[in-house]
Amino acid sequence: MENIINTAFILGAGLGTRLRPLTENCPKPLLPMGGRPIITYAMEHLRAIGVQKFIINTHHCPEKYAEAFPDNQWQGIPVTFRHEPVLLDTAGGIKNIEDLIAAEERIIVYNGDIITNLPLQPLIAAHFAQKGEVTLALRSRGHLLNVNIDEKGFICDLRHALNNAGAMSCQFAGIYVIERSFLTRLEQGKAESTVTVWLQMIKKNPHSVAGIIIDEGYWHDVGTIGEYEKLNQGGF
Repeated sequence: MENIINTAFILGAGLGTRLRPLTENCPKPLLPMGGRPIITYAMEHLRAIGVQKFIINTHHCPEKYAEAFPDNQWQGIPVTFRHEPVLLDTAGGIKNIEDLIAAEERIIVYNGDIITNLPLQPLIAAHFAQKGEVTLALRSRGHLLNVNIDEKGFICDLRHALNNAGAMSCQFAGIYVIERSFLTRLEQGKAESTVTVWLQMIKKNPHSVAGIIIDEGYWHDVGTIGEYEKLNQGGF
């Protein structure tokens, strides 16, 4: 089967400040949702497309991850944890796992605090078709439409930093595919957002960061206590 991605990096190191006090002693992705940790929904979603290895970064209450996954696996899929004593943000976190990614490999990066069943195969197919370094999953609807795409589907602005409205404003779904070569753009130990790096890429080459709109399925960002409680009561 072609267009397979074997490794997923699930972002689990955030502080979950918007969900305090629930996250005072628990990482946000490990909060219970429907009787199991939120992060396991991401794992289930990724397993369905053939992912064979999970990498999760940790920072706040890392021992809770060891308690949740004492055998360093989830349903037979190995889980590797990479602790960040100092929070490195998204780009820094990705650079910090560089040694865990094989040469010529690409990985799928997935926010550990979202609940979604949007189809991932279109994202993967688009990434292989574009043959670029980065492809973002987008939604045409949402509460934060701050990713702009041009007529060909390339990202032309993020967070209105370049004042380029493009053809359409979209919501970032918190899921993207990157080639290992993308990591050469990142600096080891530097706390930095991928958004900063993507903007630098776009400035140099308007067709360097691809995007694909995937509106099928549901998508939820567990961002507030109200949203968390609603979802935990079967709101998805």
